[in-house]
Amino acid sequence: MKTLGLDIGTTTISAIIYDEARGVMDSHTIKNDSFIEGRSWERLQDPSVIWEKALSLVKDFSKNGDLSAMGLTGQMHGILYLDKNGNPTSPLYTWQDGRGNLPYDEDSTWATHLSRLTGHSICSGYGALTHYYNVANGLVPENSVAFCTIHDYLAMKFSGRKTPVTDSTNAASLGLYNPLNNCFDQEAIQGVGMDISFFPDLCRNPCLGKGLFDFPIFLPIGDNQAAFLGSTGGDTDVLLINMGTGGQVALYSADYIQSDSMETRPFPDGGWLLVGASLCGGKSYALLENFFRETVKMVTGKDISAYDSMMAALDESNPIGDIPQVSTLFLGTRQNPHLRGCISHLTDKNFTPQHLIWGIMQGMADELHSMYRGFLYSGGKSPKKMVGSGNGLRKNPHLRKIFEGTFALPMILSENNEEAACGAAIYALKHCR
Repeated sequence: MKTLGLDIGTTTISAIIYDEARGVMDSHTIKNDSFIEGRSWERLQDPSVIWEKALSLVKDFSKNGDLSAMGLTGQMHGILYLDKNGNPTSPLYTWQDGRGNLPYDEDSTWATHLSRLTGHSICSGYGALTHYYNVANGLVPENSVAFCTIHDYLAMKFSGRKTPVTDSTNAASLGLYNPLNNCFDQEAIQGVGMDISFFPDLCRNPCLGKGLFDFPIFLPIGDNQAAFLGSTGGDTDVLLINMGTGGQVALYSADYIQSDSMETRPFPDGGWLLVGASLCGGKSYALLENFFRETVKMVTGKDISAYDSMMAALDESNPIGDIPQVSTLFLGTRQNPHLRGCISHLTDKNFTPQHLIWGIMQGMADELHSMYRGFLYSGGKSPKKMVGSGNGLRKNPHLRKIFEGTFALPMILSENNEEAACGAAIYALKHCR
């Protein structure tokens, strides 16, 4: 049995064919070059461009003729508005949209203001906050009657529906959601002047219908949960580390756990995924590379990539001691975007490029490990194995060793490069058996 997995990412759109006996059989990834200009703090994409690109990928894969179903996933938190016929009335306001961090008054941002009013912790980029800002500032497009995530919109189109529905994983990503009752917080939503009818209905039936193609289209799941499924092959007794532009640590729990250092997100078909996210993550390493590149340019006038030299320095200096202590909060945190990174414990002996590289990598691991400790302190169970995903870990064996030492577990690299698309296909496979 084969299923198709489709992942609508922020910068790429990926499709894979997953066979239950042999795993990923085929994959194709294209650029999601759908960004459109807006205000300086806006991050907008054109949903019609995304639809055409996704449709083209699915058409190509559906030529195989032996697909049993399609699962979808995509970038969470962001929203687009729809009219009564299911047509977009707005661009996609992505998860990177910054209106929530704009000042509401002298003492608070729109995000902190809405959090204080509702009692929900809600960050900039979350759909409910984006909608709240738009309502308050008269920015909801005319003829809009609902909003949804981009992958819920595509699933609606593929299945031939006119109204969007969502599952718990995506509903929670929008904010103002009660995870234990699996519903949006109607009292909080209406209490701040928003119309609950704009929020997508929660769907209990995972199959949305066949629509454009002769196979079932399944309800999309959040990309974070899908990536966990795709990286672990469905195994839940796993500590997952992802190191891309950002960084994430994720663990499954059958029981509901709250941790100050991690978000508790619904998991498909029950249970919870606790997720700790560093905003910089792998970008910390890229920032150091840029520092070295700019230094070389200042001295020689040449613009030369430093990545190969950095890897050579790591190879030559492994192992190394007395590294500086580095906090990699260069972009702050979701909870406090004003926090900043720092480098300390510098001496006349360890103020060298090699020491800084090792210090940055250790800082990347330490930031995620502090979140993991919060999970354990809150009652979470230690997993039996650790899986790594993302190019930051795939391309850097020294970084993998640092994570293994920090977390005291051997790291297995995920077999799938397109983890989220793979997870969507695995989810569809489970439900079409």
